Amino acid sequence: MSKKLEKNGLWESSRMMLPQHREALQNQRSNQPAPSNRPTAEDIGVMRDYVLLPLMHGMIKRKAGDIEKSTETLRTLYARAAHALAAQILADLTETKTKMMQRSIQLFEEHKDDRAIHYRYICRGHEDTLVIAKDYMRAEISVRTARYIEQFVALVNNARKIDERQIRS
Repeated sequence: MSKKLEKNGLWESSRMMLPQHREALQNQRSNQPAPSNRPTAEDIGVMRDYVLLPLMHGMIKRKAGDIEKSTETLRTLYARAAHALAAQILADLTETKTKMMQRSIQLFEEHKDDRAIHYRYICRGHEDTLVIAKDYMRAEISVRTARYIEQFVALVNNARKIDERQIRS
């Protein structure tokens, strides 16, 4: 027999728990929901933005540079529009970085392969990995870029309508 269980050693064991104590502990745990450090869907969205927005910004800046060097007749217009889009993306990226700090989220790129980029994140003490497929990234960047363009065109159209109203009055 083990030394801990000899004589009155049963009560000296560090793993001994009376059934009443066990019930009390379970009741205490069930009454107080444990705070979850796991990331919410919104946290995951912020992490995705943190990954995608810099890529979008770089892509738009490169295209603006290409347009400026081209012989296109409307290159100045296109380049200025591209720079305006890049500025809006940069503003959104700054906001995303602030959200990351407020939510205590840190994101680190671990490695890339042909199909995905792997990130390690720490969200309020919870550590895990986030994998984003490159095909998803390309598709999401296309969709988001189209949204930024739509917002930009809507803004230009609204400004034009306001100018027309001012001219008429």
